[in-house]
Amino acid sequence: MHTIFNTLINSFIDNNVGIAQNFLPETLALHLKENLAALYANKEFRHAGTGNDVLSVKNKLVRSDMIYWLDKKHNNQYENDFFELMDLFVSHLNSTCYTGITGYEFHYALYETGSFYTKHLDQFRTNDSRKYSMILYLNPDWKKPDGGELRIFHNNSTQDIAPLNGTSVFFKSSELEHEVLLTNKPRMSITGWLKVD
Repeated sequence: MHTIFNTLINSFIDNNVGIAQNFLPETLALHLKENLAALYANKEFRHAGTGNDVLSVKNKLVRSDMIYWLDKKHNNQYENDFFELMDLFVSHLNSTCYTGITGYEFHYALYETGSFYTKHLDQFRTNDSRKYSMILYLNPDWKKPDGGELRIFHNNSTQDIAPLNGTSVFFKSSELEHEVLLTNKPRMSITGWLKVD
């Protein structure tokens, strides 16, 4: 896994946005997708808001995705496998880049057909604990007409990233504005933040 971890880190160093294909092993990505679909079918997902727990606002003109928070208390085999992978990555990131990450939080994100998320930063105005954003995609057979790209805003350009299965995207939460473009079919991911508490 260190090779894939280094691909993510080195591309981040080169371009402020790390991208690594196959960060999620194919089998794990499939199980996580199936788990997400089952939770959605059981109506466990909730409409996402903007802001933190204290100052959360739900506005479907800003974002229209639905989320379900991952938690080790669920004792779900595949969530636990995901957490083990993230523990390995955080340990590698801290030992190679001295980032001082002490924790993380992740949720499933489901964008139903016709959903989007307008331009935003991931760091709260009242809390700077989120240091790095990570998105890990769960979309096999995604094609360009499906839409749903992640658009990153650099100083003088934009970068569109397709939500391809198993791919991970990594960037500083406080620095890069981004949006999720309109998706033309259900778009699934695990989205979260590496934190310093």
